[in-house]
Amino acid sequence: MANTPQAKKRARQNEKNRKHNASLRSMARTYMKKVDAKIQAGNYEEAQAAFKTCQPIIDSMVNKGIFTKNKVARQKSRMVAKIKGLQSA
Repeated sequence: MANTPQAKKRARQNEKNRKHNASLRSMARTYMKKVDAKIQAGNYEEAQAAFKTCQPIIDSMVNKGIFTKNKVARQKSRMVAKIKGLQSA
C-alpha cells in the first residue's frame, strides 16, 4: 500500500483511470459485436451501417491508448472482408 501522499494520490488516479479505460474498452467491444451480429444475420446494408458507426469509435480508442493501432487495423480489415463477402453472396 502507498505510504506517501503523492503515492496515495497516484493510486487513486490509477484506479479512476483503470475504471474509465475499462468502460471505453467495453463500449468499443460492444460496437464491434453489433457489427458481427449484423454480419451473422447476413444483412449487407445493416452491417455496412453498423461498421460506419463502429469505425470512428474504435479509431478513437487507438488515440486514447485503449487498443493498439495494429489490433484495430486487423479487426477493421476482417470486418470489411466479411461485409464484402455478404455483398457478393
